[in-house]
Amino acid sequence: MTMKLTGSEYEAIVEASPNMIWRAGLDANCNYFNETWLRFTGKTMEQEVGAGWLEGVHPEDKDCCMDTYLAAFERHESFEMEYRLKRHDGLWRWINDRGVPMFDAGRRFTGYIGSCMDVTEKIEGRKLIDLAHYDTLTGVFNRNYLEILIDFESKNAKKEQYPVSAILIDVDNFKYFNDQYGHDFGDKVLSGVASLMAGKLRESDYIGRYGGDEFLIILPRLAKEEASGVAQRILDALPCLNVEGSREAIGVSMGIAEHAADADLRATIKRADDAMFRAKKNGGNQYSFS
Repeated sequence: MTMKLTGSEYEAIVEASPNMIWRAGLDANCNYFNETWLRFTGKTMEQEVGAGWLEGVHPEDKDCCMDTYLAAFERHESFEMEYRLKRHDGLWRWINDRGVPMFDAGRRFTGYIGSCMDVTEKIEGRKLIDLAHYDTLTGVFNRNYLEILIDFESKNAKKEQYPVSAILIDVDNFKYFNDQYGHDFGDKVLSGVASLMAGKLRESDYIGRYGGDEFLIILPRLAKEEASGVAQRILDALPCLNVEGSREAIGVSMGIAEHAADADLRATIKRADDAMFRAKKNGGNQYSFS
């Protein structure tokens, strides 16, 4: 014999839930928040219903939050999103919000019910990991993490006896961009170049910011002749890179060196660095072999 929960039993469970529960009707407006939600925000039910709850969402997250919700609502699909919500003490907390559509016995859509959890510590931990691995300006690996990857790839190449190619890249005329247009423009040049180069690589390749306007690409299992194809694809794509409508041509000088499996990968990168300076001395926007 099976038994169903009564309305009062269901309501008691929802009210006692450690999760923040909300409900919305056919008009997509919220018409209920449980006690856990109200304790978190420090608001009354009257303040939160309708679109009142949205006033507590961080201004930078509101548009994405509503776009996700309304797109799912239109399709009657489940959704999951993360946004910052102001707690009763004024602090912004990251919330994981999962919503599911509700249907009556006749399978007619009746609205949504959602469950939220405070996941601030998880997200901040994830951000710390990102800071440890990625350059905040360009989004590619930072120098510290590149050093770890260099050690890993050097040991792996020696163990499995495969070639590795290194490409060291320097943005041509970068000082001119900074002096002529300002550092914001220079930052956008670096970000644009990094994004363009990353798009030309395999999933197994590494790219990172090696210095101020220098980047390093590590290509496991590629000889330098194959690496030159990567370099050429980058050069071919650069004329399409446009920063803030500027007509300035953006070029890069690249040095390519192949790493012998038993050698020191850092010595190979130094050879790539020397080759890069030769490419720059010869006019830039080209590559040179070590």
